[in-house]
Amino acid sequence: MTLDIMLPFYGRFDHFREAVTSVLNQSDPDWRLIIIDDVYPDPAPGEWAQALGDERIAYIRNTENLRPSRNYNKAIGLMEADFAVIMGCDDIMLPEYVARVRELTTSFPEASVIQPGVEVIDGEGAVYEPLADRIKARIRFDGYGARSFAGEELVTSLLRGNWTYFPSLVWNVKELKSRSFRTDLDVVQDLSMLLSIFFAGGSLVLDDTIVFQYRRHATSLSAKTGPDGSKFIQERTVFAEAAEEATKHGWSRARRAARTRFTSRANALSELPSALKARSMPATRSLSRHIFGS
Repeated sequence: MTLDIMLPFYGRFDHFREAVTSVLNQSDPDWRLIIIDDVYPDPAPGEWAQALGDERIAYIRNTENLRPSRNYNKAIGLMEADFAVIMGCDDIMLPEYVARVRELTTSFPEASVIQPGVEVIDGEGAVYEPLADRIKARIRFDGYGARSFAGEELVTSLLRGNWTYFPSLVWNVKELKSRSFRTDLDVVQDLSMLLSIFFAGGSLVLDDTIVFQYRRHATSLSAKTGPDGSKFIQERTVFAEAAEEATKHGWSRARRAARTRFTSRANALSELPSALKARSMPATRSLSRHIFGS
């Protein structure tokens, strides 16, 4: 099983170099890395990647800036293996990532999505556990080892709080090839894709073995779009659509979770002081609507 590792790139050179190096350091060499440069202004990262001279690595530079979702869709079009990951250009694969994914795809060949074990690092690479990730850990399914979930139980859990880590997820490529990431969403397109797959009957395998480091820092797109409220406008759209779909399925618990969207409201509440301090009325109105609205 060759794992396709798709790496959309637009960001810091040092983080990019660490991400690519972590792929090169995999104990299992059966992978293919496709770097998709979204017209990053500095040519140095691309030049460095092309000079590596590894036949498993391909470097592509877009002719125009596609932004995240369109670049993810380009990545889908380039996938050839049965399973693939759309890795963040600032994240790190621990040396056993590919090997563990091989074990999981062998044990769960029909899985739609696999969530390997993840730990969080800061901008400098230190492992830490901010509040958002402590909450993720609390709302994630209990249990140990690799276990599979599907149906209303899975959808309800993700609507209560999306505890997955998008850049670490292993996707069954046939699921992605029949869909596309929504280009009207910048920061919650992963949740929308997951819900689409799981409402259609797909399954998720959750594993505890930590093989991936997810970088959480203040310059991420999600961090930037929280304080101004734009992230939550997108979240309201996804939750409203999920409530409608849950109603069609007769999934009352999932519908209630989508309408309540408790953790999303709590997240918006945590951003409200920043909007008030900045005296941004548009952000304050947007956040207040998300916190207190229906």
